[in-house]
Amino acid sequence: MAYNRPWKSFADQLELLKSRGMSVTDEAAALSYLERIGYYRLSAYWYPFRVFKVAQDPATRALSTVRTDRFEADTQFVGAVELYLFDKKLRLQVMDALERIEIALRVDIAYLLGAHDTFAYLTANSLHPSFANKIGKRTKKSAFDTWQEKYSSLLARSKEDFVKHYRANHGPDLPIWVAVEVWDFGAVSQLLAMMKVADQQRIAAKYGVSDWKVFQSWVRSLSYLRNLAAHHSRLWNRNVTDQPSLPRQGEIAWCDDFIGKADLIAKPFLLLAIARHLVKVVCPHSEWHVRLKKHLEAFPQQHSRRKLSIADMGVPAGWESWWI
Repeated sequence: MAYNRPWKSFADQLELLKSRGMSVTDEAAALSYLERIGYYRLSAYWYPFRVFKVAQDPATRALSTVRTDRFEADTQFVGAVELYLFDKKLRLQVMDALERIEIALRVDIAYLLGAHDTFAYLTANSLHPSFANKIGKRTKKSAFDTWQEKYSSLLARSKEDFVKHYRANHGPDLPIWVAVEVWDFGAVSQLLAMMKVADQQRIAAKYGVSDWKVFQSWVRSLSYLRNLAAHHSRLWNRNVTDQPSLPRQGEIAWCDDFIGKADLIAKPFLLLAIARHLVKVVCPHSEWHVRLKKHLEAFPQQHSRRKLSIADMGVPAGWESWWI
């Protein structure tokens, strides 16, 4: 179906929202937000306040719940803006934690692989053959070849002086402890997943995780989280598509709140809890988790009849008891 909605001025956009039942207490401020942030981006934050209705498929007669264009009673424009600002600050705090984790993992990987070979990342010899040679369903290439392409792209884009220095003085290939400085979180995650089991186990154990497969999934999911945060995507109530695995019951106490609860595993709070767990290892004296807790507890008050809360992020009851 061809797209046929016409262009609308900022004033027309605001009038459309008002016609659908949204209350606008300060029109000048609302227009300013539409001009600076955009209707489409903000629409993700007023979406939860739209009215539900039950619809029936005429062919199958199956019932489903759909959202209408109307807003719940007492929905205010400022409520969507406050939710947007909450999410913006959440992403910034997430990036702070993920930077620490990414840098620490770079060192972990370089230290172990470098002991095997200074240039271990350039061949599959120091990696697990089954993992490195696994063919991707989408790429039709081996995991190692896919990683090599990613690394080559990151290296080509790098403007760092140390890259020019090493290549000018020592040849085109960087020792692994230098090469890690051009990796992104995705490259870290992909290379970790190809390492030998013993090496993955050593890294996982450093972070208090006994199952290397669980730890590998944590790093992969945090790479997904990093992409969301870095690209300014809505985070607070997102349905997580790259979900992490969990250890067995009783292995890591806080994880027990999520085991067997698909609704919580599918939301971003579990990823925040994983970040908290790893930051506590990387930076034992960090107050990051304290700052994040304060931010979550400052979740904006809702004016609308539809009440949102951090429970929509997948926060389990009693989380405060183990978070600090």
